[in-house]
Amino acid sequence: MAGKRIAREKKTIEKMIALYEKQCPQAVAQSGHYDDLFAYAEKRLDKCVFGEEKPACKQCPVHCYQPAKREEMKQIMRWAGPRMLWRHPILTVRHLIDDKRPVPELPEKYRKKPNAK
Repeated sequence: MAGKRIAREKKTIEKMIALYEKQCPQAVAQSGHYDDLFAYAEKRLDKCVFGEEKPACKQCPVHCYQPAKREEMKQIMRWAGPRMLWRHPILTVRHLIDDKRPVPELPEKYRKKPNAK
């Protein structure tokens, strides 16, 4: 079960994708595309190595999205981010606060071990 922070991240991403899909003139209307993208984002959040202590994705040292999906999410966030303040002010402010949090240390099991010789 996801904690409050991950649940809030999911809700924020869901709202951003919905806003982009509905109102952005460049949004490509492919049947189910944005639903699939949101499902992908949810799965990535569920598997985040930092869990509830996760940093904002743009500051994260671990890039868990595939490159094409990462670029698409960046485009969506760039477009929807400024518009979120008017439509979802609390989520937006919480996201901005989370963005200022320090990046936690990578958990031990995910750190690269130096070659022992």
